[in-house]
Amino acid sequence: MKKLILFVGTLLLSTTYSIAQQAKYVILISIDGFRPDFYLDRSWPAPNMQHLKEKGVHATGVKGIFPTITYPSHTTLITGVTPAKHGICYNTPFEPEGASGRWYSETKHIKAETLWDAVGKAGLVSASVSWPVSVGAPVNYNIPETFSLSNPADRRAPTSEQSTPKGLFEEVQRYATGELQSTDLNLRYLGMNETLSRMAAYLIRRYKPNLLTVHLPCTDEVQHREGREGNAVATAVASADHGIGTILEAIEKAGISDSTAVIITGDHGFVDIHTSLAPNVWLAQKGLAGSKENPGSWKALFHSGGGSTFLKLKDKNDQKTLQQVKTILNELPDGIRKQFRIIEQPALAQTGADPDAMLALTAVQGIAFSAAKDGEAVKKANGGAHGYFPDFREIQTGFVAYGAGLAENVTVPVIELTDVAPLIAKLLGISLKQADGIVYPGMLKKNN
Repeated sequence: MKKLILFVGTLLLSTTYSIAQQAKYVILISIDGFRPDFYLDRSWPAPNMQHLKEKGVHATGVKGIFPTITYPSHTTLITGVTPAKHGICYNTPFEPEGASGRWYSETKHIKAETLWDAVGKAGLVSASVSWPVSVGAPVNYNIPETFSLSNPADRRAPTSEQSTPKGLFEEVQRYATGELQSTDLNLRYLGMNETLSRMAAYLIRRYKPNLLTVHLPCTDEVQHREGREGNAVATAVASADHGIGTILEAIEKAGISDSTAVIITGDHGFVDIHTSLAPNVWLAQKGLAGSKENPGSWKALFHSGGGSTFLKLKDKNDQKTLQQVKTILNELPDGIRKQFRIIEQPALAQTGADPDAMLALTAVQGIAFSAAKDGEAVKKANGGAHGYFPDFREIQTGFVAYGAGLAENVTVPVIELTDVAPLIAKLLGISLKQADGIVYPGMLKKNN
């Protein structure tokens, strides 16, 4: 028997956890923009995650997928495969004639088996709160991350409409959160973390799902605005940690502490930026990007942004245009050319990135990409970004796990994002055969 001290807000709670051979319940908490230093460095206000790190299993870092952005990463977390296999290669679809504002919100776009699928096949119960790409997911109790194009600042109506079973969104307001205002589900306000954690806590107490996936997004929003060390980042970390405390307390109230494993991870780290590059401006100057009068005349465009951007061709076999793009990039002034590197198709295939991209650019730290086609190609920027090729420390996310079936006081070096789903499958005793990741035996309790 091990004693676990939980910090929930300013209240100190003590509960006893008896670690079973296998978890009956797994709670997967994703903190958007989660960095390992939040639990490795005690100067961050994160007592819950730091205490779980000391008692359970933690990684010094987690190498992400490419690009290191939210929707592809979260889909990897629940499939154990890379974007090339699960099909969610970007946050948003490539729309060369004008972006609609849509995101890849619907699970129908996922091409690989998910943990939700596997849980259902095993006859177990699943729940999810604000998980990316979860609209229409095969989840018993699902409150998806969603918004409307007509009024993206107010998520209440689409969330109500797309939650399952019908009426679940109203149920959690009645019994967990109180009547929500639009700002209670708005990324600009840290109260969104509180709202989502209360929803998750209610689902744990009321339905005891075998798998719960919950996404706390606000740490990402703050770091985009302020960078890695902005004044509000510590407050955002404290907000996420408080949400974790709310969930841990719900596990205790539900009476399932001895049979529950809690995994805290994320999607990517963050990089401070000072300059923005718009490579589509270079393509537009050579007549390759289409025009406002005739947007369908494009031949080549870069898609996505942040730390990386991916080249799309209207005709995948158009080698002449591909070579023209490479020439444009290689003839840039040395000072600009040094701000990014080109990743060719063989390397993209090796990392499991978009198989339809002809090449990608990944920026050096301090630089981010814009999708703009006009204006200046090089501009001043500020705040933080992610999306970079996952080969340096700052872009890594974190991993902390504690509870049933897991070892105690174990530190592992850098793991892969693809390793999280197989571990969950192992703990629940379900099959996820396609997963690329592995289960490290040292993470598990002996004889498990």
